Amino acid sequence: RPVTVGYMYMLKLNHLVDDKMHARSTGPYSLITQQPLGGKAQFGGQRFGEMEVWALEAYGASYTLQEMLTVKSDDVPGRTKIYENIVKGDQRMEASIPESFNVLVKEIRSLGLNIEMKQDD
Repeated sequence: RPVTVGYMYMLKLNHLVDDKMHARSTGPYSLITQQPLGGKAQFGGQRFGEMEVWALEAYGASYTLQEMLTVKSDDVPGRTKIYENIVKGDQRMEASIPESFNVLVKEIRSLGLNIEMKQDD
């Protein structure tokens, strides 16, 4: 039977809470997608990933999911409307088209494919 022989080294990792703690209310946004930047160094927000979206879908939290994916992300007109509504004391939230969808449409059009949106009035 093989036996490992040699020195064993142990090092202490210095992880302090003050270095890890981070919060964001408002801050910088990406110029292309208008989404909040990521990471503590860029004063960004927490990433809301695909599995978190699935969890909210499974739980049935559709309004929370809509808020996370539009107003709190890259819905620029909705973001300004929500700030105005907070100042006025109005509790309505009107989400519009996220900027990431507009970027996707522009990329599809750059491939030579035309895409049009139909709006229900």
